[in-house]
Amino acid sequence: MWDAFESIVLPRRVARRFRLARAYYIITWGTWRVIARWMRPGKFREIYLSVFGPLSILLLLITWAIGLVLGFAFIHAGVGGSVIATGEPISFLLDLYLSGTTFFTLGLGDVIPRTMTGRVVTVAEAGIGFGFLAMVIGYLPILYQAFSRREITISLMDARCGSPPSASELLRRFGRPENHELLRQLMVEWERWSAEVLESHLSYPMLVYYRSQHDNQSWLGALTMILDTCSLIMVTFEKEKTLQTRLTFAMARHTATDIAQTLKANPVAPQPDRLPATDLEKLRNILSPAGDRIAACIACGTEGETRLAELRALYEPYVNGLSERLLLPLPPWIPENGPHYNWRTTAWQRSAEGIDATAAVDERDDHR
Repeated sequence: MWDAFESIVLPRRVARRFRLARAYYIITWGTWRVIARWMRPGKFREIYLSVFGPLSILLLLITWAIGLVLGFAFIHAGVGGSVIATGEPISFLLDLYLSGTTFFTLGLGDVIPRTMTGRVVTVAEAGIGFGFLAMVIGYLPILYQAFSRREITISLMDARCGSPPSASELLRRFGRPENHELLRQLMVEWERWSAEVLESHLSYPMLVYYRSQHDNQSWLGALTMILDTCSLIMVTFEKEKTLQTRLTFAMARHTATDIAQTLKANPVAPQPDRLPATDLEKLRNILSPAGDRIAACIACGTEGETRLAELRALYEPYVNGLSERLLLPLPPWIPENGPHYNWRTTAWQRSAEGIDATAAVDERDDHR
């Protein structure tokens, strides 16, 4: 009962060392992850991983219910509270049957308590069972509303910076001076989104196992892209223009570190490096059209490169630890085969002609 209260009703992170729900997720996700590592990367593996989040919630509710029924059965047995109407000998199985029918408020009446203490326990269990079922009914919609709010912003990123999202693609589009106000508005939205993710995922840690609709999108990938983008802006833009970016960076890093601590995901620096020197030069070439200042500040060997490395060290070990724990890949700084956009393809339109047509329209818009 206390574990269910802490997991569903209590709106704050619980620091107690042992919790049934925490032990449950350590065992179940550990087993699920080991099996997933044996699978070949691909669509079937992603489907298998996406099942865990919703399934784990149902199994956790069943675990709580079984624990409550079993616990009340021991209480009935301890107080000698049950008797069967037909005179069948009393046994623990009868106490367990009485507990189950009472908890789920069946009211069959074939097994009834024979003492006043047993009657009090029966009434208490019926009330708790009714409240438990009502709590479950109210709990699932709240969980899915938090999941839906998280996914809306992730979906909006697709048209702005691709899927998986990348900081280089975002700044290629919004790094020009005329788009700086739009970029600042994005920072405001992402600061609030990061705060919502922090609040919801600390209150309901099982949300971290809910994966996005598309295999190339994830809440961790979006959070990492936000931190990557903020790092580049803080290095390349004038300090007076980066106040909102610094606020967004602080909120996003707070989200990453707190969730990593809650999941006991030890921070580990990514290996290999997400942005080696060769990719840094590519990044400079990609961002050159967005402004000479951006390209110059992140050139190899400059003070900007050192500052960028310092900022990355503040968050990359934490997001990498979460990536290894949750089997969620981190987004690249530079897409290997160019940016991919989910909006350009549909289930009915997979031909290269359709993809190239939408890509050409998008490129002409960017040029204009």
